[in-house]
Amino acid sequence: MVPVQFQPLASQPTPSFWTALNSYKLDKARLDDSEQWISGWLEQGKSITTRSNTLASGESLVVGIDGAFSVGGNAFGDTSENRPPNALHVSGILKNYNTIEEFREGEGKKRLFDDLAHKILETFGTDEPLLNPFLMVTFADLKNYRYHYWFAFPAFVADPAWTFRGDGLADLAETEVTELRELETELKRLEGRDRDCFLVKGSPGHRSIAPLAAFNRLHGDVPSPEVIVAFHDPSASAVNPGWPLRNILYYLHSVHRVTEIYVICLREGATSRSGRLLLSPSRTSNSPIRPVAVGWERNGEGKLASKVAELGPMMDPAQLARQAVDLNLKLMKWRISPTLDLDRIAGTRCLLLGAGTLGCYVARNLMAWGIRNITFVDSSTVSFSNPVRQPLFRFEDCLDGGQPKAACAAARLREISPGVNANGRQFTIPMPGHPVTPLGLSNTRRDIEQLKEVIAGHDAVFLLMDSRESRWLPTLLGKEQGKIVINAALGFDTFLVMRHGAGRAQDQDLGCYFCNDVVAPTDVNRTLDQMCTVTRPGVAPLAAACASEMLVTLLQHPLRVHAPAFVPTPHHEDTQHLPFGGVPHQIRGFLGQWRNLLIKGTAYNQCTACSPPVLAAYRQGGMEWLLQVFSNADVLEHVTGLDQLHAASESLVDDIDWVSDSEEEP
Repeated sequence: MVPVQFQPLASQPTPSFWTALNSYKLDKARLDDSEQWISGWLEQGKSITTRSNTLASGESLVVGIDGAFSVGGNAFGDTSENRPPNALHVSGILKNYNTIEEFREGEGKKRLFDDLAHKILETFGTDEPLLNPFLMVTFADLKNYRYHYWFAFPAFVADPAWTFRGDGLADLAETEVTELRELETELKRLEGRDRDCFLVKGSPGHRSIAPLAAFNRLHGDVPSPEVIVAFHDPSASAVNPGWPLRNILYYLHSVHRVTEIYVICLREGATSRSGRLLLSPSRTSNSPIRPVAVGWERNGEGKLASKVAELGPMMDPAQLARQAVDLNLKLMKWRISPTLDLDRIAGTRCLLLGAGTLGCYVARNLMAWGIRNITFVDSSTVSFSNPVRQPLFRFEDCLDGGQPKAACAAARLREISPGVNANGRQFTIPMPGHPVTPLGLSNTRRDIEQLKEVIAGHDAVFLLMDSRESRWLPTLLGKEQGKIVINAALGFDTFLVMRHGAGRAQDQDLGCYFCNDVVAPTDVNRTLDQMCTVTRPGVAPLAAACASEMLVTLLQHPLRVHAPAFVPTPHHEDTQHLPFGGVPHQIRGFLGQWRNLLIKGTAYNQCTACSPPVLAAYRQGGMEWLLQVFSNADVLEHVTGLDQLHAASESLVDDIDWVSDSEEEP
């Protein structure tokens, strides 16, 4: 009597499984480390006849290959990855720990193993016995794409042990294997699910089969029937059947008191084997009330220890960078902001008008938020004073007259993060009070069309230029097209960040950058310090941070571009349900005083950029009306009625009887 030895299972998680685990952890489980049922598959063992190697006798060498146990991209229910032909569907429990310390702690894994073994025993008295589930414990190091894992395949130890009666396993005839597979296929069709094993009754050519739980129905009251069981065997060994047979044998003995079984090991092709097994006479009467279960997988060194999958070196670095950015953002959802909509942020197309100090800082912040579509517009080139204040430029960008700022900034974004779709456009934004010469007329028309095109192709527009009048036309076009427009302007130790109103009739609309003016923007004579943005070095990063955070906060508001202005209250109850609270209209920062002010300003009905008269004049006159404005900014004051306001003001001044303090009393 030779004791039966069972061939252990070997796990092979596919790379797609780790991708699926990433998604499960980041998007669904987050910090929830409760057990999750997943699915895998178990291949059959097979034998391969090699052509290059032969035995001394001249016969070809036959090599046995055990069937692997695998989990793949479909483990969590996705059907995008099909299991191999003849592979058996297997269910199991995944426990993904949040920390490596929890993963390494032994008591937790022991409890999981014992609980699963208990679940198996509980199902033995039902019509659907759970014979061979698996247990997988993991820790996913998401930043480094390193996965610690350990599989267990709980199986009960037979006491006394099963032994072979006769010479062990013998090859089945090919015709018999074919018949059994046809019957197995019919059983699957009738039962509507995979069967890792089934009962067989009768002789070849006259066989009937049934699920394992139908033992009594198949055999009835026939005394001491010959029990035949066929099972999906992952072992390619000529002498050792596969690991799943252990629980099959334990079930038949413990539930149906079977002590002798004819087992058929179904393997791939015509290499299936069979043999007769006998339960040895009991050596002890002190059998444990609860059977002993074993089944933790050994690692590559043959030790009872976990394994590690390193995917980082196998992955595209650009993909790694993109996923790393996404990871940092998704971590915010786990504890801090569960309702944060990262997809909405990532899908926002941002247009940055100005690639200077503000443009560089805003772009970096937008990338950090996962925004992947950024376009710069700038007409200038990189100068030697730029790199120290504008972090997207280097010294070599200033040589040979300087690189075009917009294209250079976009190229640098792509170097920092290859997944970013960054583009640069070089053209001039026409301005009120800057007359267009006849020679420059065609270029101006082209610049206007380009500006209209890029604003239409983006969701959010940032006004980051260094002159007031250059912001006029984008303000008008942004209002006309209903875009998100965010304006940032710098002073020596102050800054202004504001969003423009989008014109919602039922609400009191918010003002734009020009709504506080009673004069039209126009060309002015500036000294060098006025033409350059002379600020304290820390002001621009502060303003850029406020501008980018204002956009993200606005995108999370249910009304988005139409969100009302946030006005602070003692408890802010009206904004506590939002991921980042309310959205202010204007932020006026004072670095010299170390404070910020939140200001709300309504739209001015005589504004030279966003008022209804200006929008109506633009819609009616189009390009030709814009050319008039560029040549003479007084057109705006006439359209809005500001010229009449000025005249009335001057008339009031003229009517005042001014008395000089130096005049003597009569």
